Amino acid sequence: MGRVSGARTLWEEGHEPGRQVVALGLALTLSVAVLETAVGGRVGVVFDLAFVGVCLAVALLVRPQDFFTVGVLPPLIMLTVFVLVGLWHRVALVPGDHGLGQAVLSGLAHHAVALGVGYAACLVLLAVRERFVRPR
Repeated sequence: MGRVSGARTLWEEGHEPGRQVVALGLALTLSVAVLETAVGGRVGVVFDLAFVGVCLAVALLVRPQDFFTVGVLPPLIMLTVFVLVGLWHRVALVPGDHGLGQAVLSGLAHHAVALGVGYAACLVLLAVRERFVRPR
C-alpha cells in the first residue's frame, strides 16, 4: 500500500541540527531542576519525569545526520545539570555538607532509573527513526 504523496510521519519530522537540540535539551532539563529546587528544595521525581520527556523530545527533533550527537546526549545532560545545580545549591542533590563531587555522584545515583529509562527510550527512538528514514 503506498503512502500519500508528501505525507510525513512522526519518524520523518525531526529536522533540527544537533547543536540546537543539545542546547534545547540542556536548557529544558536545567530549567526543570532549578524550578523544582526553588519550589521543593530538592531535585526529585518531577525532574525524573521531565528528563525522560526531554530524552524523547530530543530524539524526535534531531535531524538524521545528527543522530550520534543525541545518542550520547542523555548522560551528558544529566551530568552537566547536576554539576551546575551542585555549584548553585548542593543540598538539592544530597542533604548535608558534602563536596561537589560527592553531591554530583549522589545525584546521579539517586536518579539512575530516570537516566536509564530516558537513555534507553532515546536510543530506541533513534533506532526506529534510523530504520524508517534510511533507505534499505
